[in-house]
Amino acid sequence: MTLRDHFTELRKRLFWCFAFAIVGFAICYPFAQEIFTILVHPLDAALPAGSKFQYTAAHEAFFTFMKVAFIAGIFLTSPFIFYQIWAFIAPGLYDSEKMFVVPVSIASAVFFIGGGAFCYFVVFPFAFEFFMQYSNDRIIAMPTLNESFGFVLQMLVAFGLVFELPLFVFFLARLGLVTADFLRQTRRYAILVIVIVAAILTPPDVISQALMAAPLYLLYEFSILVAQVFGKNKPKDTEDEEDEEDEEDEDEAEEGTTKPDSAA
Repeated sequence: MTLRDHFTELRKRLFWCFAFAIVGFAICYPFAQEIFTILVHPLDAALPAGSKFQYTAAHEAFFTFMKVAFIAGIFLTSPFIFYQIWAFIAPGLYDSEKMFVVPVSIASAVFFIGGGAFCYFVVFPFAFEFFMQYSNDRIIAMPTLNESFGFVLQMLVAFGLVFELPLFVFFLARLGLVTADFLRQTRRYAILVIVIVAAILTPPDVISQALMAAPLYLLYEFSILVAQVFGKNKPKDTEDEEDEEDEEDEDEAEEGTTKPDSAA
């Protein structure tokens, strides 16, 4: 494919990703208020008695529910969106590797949704309970819709993305770009990168960063096993071509050494 063909293919895949996101938004928008109630339930359960959500701008509630519908739509249509992403990469794969596009697309959606579920059921209850313990008779928690849902949204998407790490390593291992030994040797650097990524993707508090860094490190260790099981050195076709090239080089070298003798 030429560079222009790559841009054309990219535009096509982005169009379909956007189209699926719009379809998911249209499906989820009628239920935006119910979805919002579910998403903020861990925070609502941790709030002191009498605390309520509030909004300070006239349009804040409307746009908050728009965000709810949009993010819920992305989670709902994530299998189709991830398929478009992997389909864009597929032309650069070998025929034996293209068979993984559909299974990896489904697995990507499962890991993405699984990351969001882990955040919702494990991280949120602990984090909100910790944050709300500072509320007392003189300090009353009165969270706003925009800030509360912004935190929830950021954490859900961030955990969904970091849970894609094993699939990303699977893809690189199948291409022979990374190996389990390489991941083991670079573990100390990976820990540093994990801490930096957790600091970037989460709000600026130690608790949120630690709650992301810990599972991300476990995912890295799991990725080493993935690379060990599914990794390969080089495609067979490439090895055959390299062997043929080596034989040709050896033949040329032998001819070069015999020519002076024959001339003599």
